[in-house]
Amino acid sequence: MVNQTARLPGAAAPPFGSLPLDAIRSAAEAVLIPVGALLATAVVFGIFVALAGADPFETFELMYRGAFGTWFSWQNTLQRTAPLLLTALCVALPARLGLVIIGGEGALVIGGLCSAAAGMAMVGAPPWLLLGVMALAGMAAGGAWIALAGALRQFRGVNETISSLLLAYIAIALMNHMVEGPLRDPASLNKPSTPPLGDANMIGAIPGLDVHWGLAFGLIACVAAYVLMQRTTFGFGARMVGGNVRAARMAGLSVAKLTLVTCFLAGAAAGLAGMVEVAAVHGSANASLVAGYGYTGILIAFIARQNPLAVIPVALMFGGIAASGGLLQRRLDLPDATILVLQGIAFVMILASDTLYGRFRIFQPRG
Repeated sequence: MVNQTARLPGAAAPPFGSLPLDAIRSAAEAVLIPVGALLATAVVFGIFVALAGADPFETFELMYRGAFGTWFSWQNTLQRTAPLLLTALCVALPARLGLVIIGGEGALVIGGLCSAAAGMAMVGAPPWLLLGVMALAGMAAGGAWIALAGALRQFRGVNETISSLLLAYIAIALMNHMVEGPLRDPASLNKPSTPPLGDANMIGAIPGLDVHWGLAFGLIACVAAYVLMQRTTFGFGARMVGGNVRAARMAGLSVAKLTLVTCFLAGAAAGLAGMVEVAAVHGSANASLVAGYGYTGILIAFIARQNPLAVIPVALMFGGIAASGGLLQRRLDLPDATILVLQGIAFVMILASDTLYGRFRIFQPRG
């Protein structure tokens, strides 16, 4: 997704006085088109559940109650939002350079696996040191995984979308091999896993909430990513590359360095999500790491238009949708895949809505 807001050197500045109005039009377009796509998603999903024999209005009411209706629902939603914040950044950051990276699931899995291996190697160390090493291992592994896709794109011309997706499959296969072989805990019989970290080494909950610290990590990462991309020369260079690679090279920017560093940071975010899943949720690395957070992160980044701050409310919405899945099953007897159907419909609608940008005169600058 190419950043459409970057202005190239030498481009004509807008007339004095027109910038605020043009900025409002641009912001309105960025908000109203995704909102329209989500409304269309709701209509199509309502038709789907009606055909499945459920009342669409009762379905949406239960989804709201399951996501935000009670304090327990809120905490369940926030728990599921934490990894989505980080996996969405794995897509949003490279998109500023015009790269479509969809391998966040692989970076999460490989980050979780390497953090679990680091935890095994640090048995007996103080919890703060063990968790710190696990976080560094997870971020380094996830970063290297996505940086590899960026390097293949930069130096060999390999399509980053295809390579990052294939790398995700390789990461999942590697994780399955390691937890069923060299890293397997002999006591894990029916569900092969790495040895448990132990309660003393687990990431605790945020005081006053039944939500682990992964949520805070995700929020901090989103804010930091926004500052990096919008308030630093690095971010300006990245947006310039996304606007026009040729112009960026002529301006003397190191496109290769920007690409590799941005991809590494994106993968590190997803790798941190994997570490949090191991150290705060599962207690070990196992097949449960493949929960689809990386793929949902793609959808969130697209809806948020690759804006790290906009990722926060969108991730919260999809965290709530995921949290409501159990209630839909119990009350309406809908299958577990119903939430996946909703996400699939939303993905198609968001992709379709991308064709609408720039087609409405009301959103265009006047001058």
